[in-house]
Amino acid sequence: MSFARRRRILDIVATDATFERTEHRGQEVWLGKCLHCNAYLVIGLDGEPISRATIEHIVPQVHGGTDDLGNLGLACARCNQGKGTRHDRHFRRDARVRDIVDRLLARRRERWRDPDEA
Repeated sequence: MSFARRRRILDIVATDATFERTEHRGQEVWLGKCLHCNAYLVIGLDGEPISRATIEHIVPQVHGGTDDLGNLGLACARCNQGKGTRHDRHFRRDARVRDIVDRLLARRRERWRDPDEA
């Protein structure tokens, strides 16, 4: 995984209050929760996912979503792939999809912490 991608993951971790630095299987890691299902996600201190954590663009990039930290979260691969497959392509046409995106944006705002507190 590229340095830039690992750095972006650490930026998301720093702004997500569910992530705490802890010991996991004998090593220091960041332990937090999937933006969708609250499953535990494990991220190495270098930003390398230990579990199947992926970067989630809440508003899909193909529909104008940006790389702004407020639009990014960490999700388990299963949830992120499921959202992309089932919902992202219907974003503009399906009110249910916009509701999902609105709920995820609200959850991201609820979890937000100042990066200096991480």
